[in-house]
Amino acid sequence: MLQKTIEILEKLVSIQSVSGTPTKEIVDYIKDYLESYGVKVTLSFDEKKERANVFAAFGPIVGGGVLLNGHTDVVPVEGQKWSSSPFKLTKREEKLLGRGAVDMKGFLACVLACVPYFQSSELLKPIYLAFTFDEETGGFGVPYLLKKMKYDGINPEIVIVGEPTDMNIVTSHKGGDEMRTEIIGHEVHSCDPTKGVSAISIATKIITKIEEIGIRLASNPYKRSSFDPPYATFNVGTIHGGTARNSTSGWCNFDWEYRAMPGENSREIISEIEDYAEKVLLPQFKTADKTAEINIITEISVPPLDDRLSEKAASFVSKVTGKNGREVVSFGTDAGYFSDVGYSTVVCGPGSISRAHAADEYITLNELNEGLAFLKKVVAELSY
Repeated sequence: MLQKTIEILEKLVSIQSVSGTPTKEIVDYIKDYLESYGVKVTLSFDEKKERANVFAAFGPIVGGGVLLNGHTDVVPVEGQKWSSSPFKLTKREEKLLGRGAVDMKGFLACVLACVPYFQSSELLKPIYLAFTFDEETGGFGVPYLLKKMKYDGINPEIVIVGEPTDMNIVTSHKGGDEMRTEIIGHEVHSCDPTKGVSAISIATKIITKIEEIGIRLASNPYKRSSFDPPYATFNVGTIHGGTARNSTSGWCNFDWEYRAMPGENSREIISEIEDYAEKVLLPQFKTADKTAEINIITEISVPPLDDRLSEKAASFVSKVTGKNGREVVSFGTDAGYFSDVGYSTVVCGPGSISRAHAADEYITLNELNEGLAFLKKVVAELSY
C-alpha cells in the first residue's frame, strides 16, 4: 500500500493547486480516481464554479461515523530556493520532497490509497472523505462543504482533520482573521510632499499601531497556557504602494493577519485598529485631500478550535493511536469550522508542520506508513 500511496502523492504534487486558483485539475484527478473504484463523488462549488470540494462516503449511510478532512490547495513557491522542482516529487533516501508533500497531500495520498481497504471492510458506521479548497488562505472551501452536508443530512460523529501533527492529538488551535488594508492618498511631486498625502505614510502609522497592540498582548500572556506563544499575534505579510521615489504615494495596500487565542473576541482587537484608522488618522489626511481613504477589509475570519467538543473525537483517536496526550498548536486549520457547527473534532495527521510552506518541504516514508496504519485502525474501530 505504501507504493500506491507514493504513486498518488507523486500525481498530487505534480498538480499546481495553489490557493485561489481553479481546482479543476486536482478535483478531476481525485474524482476520477474514486469513481474508478465505483465510489459516488459529490462536489460543492464556490459561486463562480471555479473551485470545488470533494466528498465521498463508504459504508452504511447512518448517523455517526468518522469524517476525514484534508485540503487540496498549497501555498506558492515563488521566491523560495528549492534544490529540486517543487512540483515534482523527489525521493532522497527516506524523504519525499515536493510542494504539499507534508501539508497536506501526504495525508490525502494515504486516504486515497486506502479506498480499496475502506470498500472491502465490513463497516458498521460510515467513513466520509471531505477534501476542501483554499484552506491555506482562510478556509474558504469548508463553509460550502458544511452547507452541502447539512442539505444532504450527513452527520458524522467525529471529524479528524489530517494536518501534520506528528500523529499527536490536537484539540485546540488559534483562529485567524485574514486582513487587507487599502489606502488611497494623493500623488504630488516630492519637491513639496506637504501638498500631497502619502498612502505609504498612512500605512506605516497603521502598522505601527498593529505592532503596539501586539506588544501589549505579548506583555500579558495567558498563564499556564500550552500555546506557544501564549498570546494572540499579528503578522504583516505583504505591502505594496507608490509609483516612484520622487512622488508621494497615491496608493498603498498591505495584507496582515491576527491569530486569536481560543475564546478571544478578535473583533474587539480589530475594531481598535479600525477606530484608530478612521477616527484618528483619516481626519488628519482628509484636511490635506478629501479623497483620501482607508479601507480595512476582513477577507475571512477563520474560527479557532477550542476543546469544548473535542473529547469524543480525542478519545476515539487515543484508542486508535494509543496516545493519551492532548496538544495545542498555533497554526490554523479547517477544524474550527467543523467544531463550531457541533462536530467533535481533532487534528491528527502524519508529518511535521515545521516543514510546511518552506523550500524542500518533505514527508518521510515512515510518516506515510504511520498515516496508513492510522487509517487502517480507524477502519477496524468502525467495523464488525
